[in-house]
Amino acid sequence: MSSIKKIGVLTSGGDSSGMNPTIRSVVRTALSRGLEVVGIKNGYEGLMYDYIEPMNASSVGGIINLGGTILYSARAPEFIEPAGLAKAANNMRKHNIDALVVIGGDGTYRGALDFSTIYNFPVIGIPGTIDNDISGTDYTIGYDTAVNVAMEAIDKLRDTATSHGRCFVVEVMGRHAGYIALEVGIASGAEDILIPETPTVIENVIELLQRGKKRGKKSSIIVVAEGDEIGGGIETAQLIEGKTGFETRLTILGHMQRGGSPTARERLMAARFGFIAINALLDGRRNIAVGIWKGEYTYTPIADAVKKHPKIEETDLALLQALSI
Repeated sequence: MSSIKKIGVLTSGGDSSGMNPTIRSVVRTALSRGLEVVGIKNGYEGLMYDYIEPMNASSVGGIINLGGTILYSARAPEFIEPAGLAKAANNMRKHNIDALVVIGGDGTYRGALDFSTIYNFPVIGIPGTIDNDISGTDYTIGYDTAVNVAMEAIDKLRDTATSHGRCFVVEVMGRHAGYIALEVGIASGAEDILIPETPTVIENVIELLQRGKKRGKKSSIIVVAEGDEIGGGIETAQLIEGKTGFETRLTILGHMQRGGSPTARERLMAARFGFIAINALLDGRRNIAVGIWKGEYTYTPIADAVKKHPKIEETDLALLQALSI
């Protein structure tokens, strides 16, 4: 029989659409298994400064369709310091919290790993980041909604680009990972996609655009991840216009990709991740991150999840080349 009677749940790092349905699933699954639940507001900052409140089924009513996080999120540099970790541990004891469920990205996981290593509190991680760059899972909460938000924006830009015969450079989020750029670029029919994981040869981009112009293309869309080696959208747009003379416009989608009502897939994955996280905890699993890989649920040690990142699929890169002729 599990010794866990009470859990705390928090969201940390950058927000992502789908966090609210994940919180809902964690809370209601835990309640259904006879556990008490508290919500920790403002991430690890709330754990240090006692922003902790009881949660029940009504606490998460009506949030499944909402973007953002009802528990809020904040950066907490103090949490990596011994004094900050000690404050958090004292509040865990004060509220008789036996274990934590943390929803966030690799920074969130690193904080959880340090905390659990030093103070031996069980922790379960749920991947919540639009970047989709957590090891041990091929899906992270927020990714699908971010891709759909970006795709809808690019579809609208395509109308304007075609009407005026312009090239649009669209910068999407992805400082170290190009998953959003690659997937949304393929889904929206972009002429080229520039991502951090592959070298960018601007001459090849120029040649592609000029070839399209010669065969009568009225518009072009180039999707750029913000972390691409050229330097992002501004530099790419300037280079294209300078080398081709094509009228080029830049759109930076920025933080709008984090918001919006979660897609159906997002809500389903949120429900599933919350459910398997609580069951994993009650089954005796400790300090792991849940996920899904090729259709199978995964349980990756947090120590591994923060050390490595998954790779871009070579098939998708080949697909891009085939479709952008």
